[in-house]
Amino acid sequence: MPSRKKPYFGILVFPGTNCEMDCYHAVKNLLKVDCKYIWHKETKDDDINAIIIPGGFSYGDYLRSGAVAKFSPVMSFVRDFAQRGGLVIGICNGFQILLEENILPGAMLRNNTLKFICKYVSLKVEDINNPFTSGYKAGEIIKMPIRHNEGNYYIDSIGLARLKENNQILLRYGDADGNINSDNNPNGSIENIAGICNEKRNVFGLMPHPEACCEKILGSDDGLKIFRSMIGSIL
Repeated sequence: MPSRKKPYFGILVFPGTNCEMDCYHAVKNLLKVDCKYIWHKETKDDDINAIIIPGGFSYGDYLRSGAVAKFSPVMSFVRDFAQRGGLVIGICNGFQILLEENILPGAMLRNNTLKFICKYVSLKVEDINNPFTSGYKAGEIIKMPIRHNEGNYYIDSIGLARLKENNQILLRYGDADGNINSDNNPNGSIENIAGICNEKRNVFGLMPHPEACCEKILGSDDGLKIFRSMIGSIL
């Protein structure tokens, strides 16, 4: 991981990834920050200081989402990068890959509706003391789209208690007024969890797609603050 403070994002690409261009657009065109694609067969990169694992259907979600991608050569680089404190964000399928790799705790189940979900949802920002949501206000209600079939986040009671103790729950599904309950849970995720970070607070996984809501013409630009927060933490 380079020691220089100029932000340079690497966007991973697996066979089946389909959101990499949206991530590139948000970082390069909207925020004017250098970024590049990193193919899944790569094993190192000395330029970048932040990694985006975008959404899609890596390896066609064969077996289950993210189960095959964890064996790609690039994931050894991602593990080492994260262990050294580099910023990593996994979006949707990227979150699933981080869970399969045990870089983040928990697992992802089929949506409790047993249907693919594609719609905008309201989210409550639960924590801002991290490099990913520092640009929001604590308790702020934001709007982002979800599009997934396996977005039902699960973790056992011991793991859940640890997430709460360490303030690792960054986003929860709710409504426009900030109510967090089963009526506002689109996929059955335990305690409406939509995004978590690791204990070191340098790895973030979320099911909503911030890259798909970075311009008002798309229905919301609330996602831009996530990438802007990451950039601010590097500068």
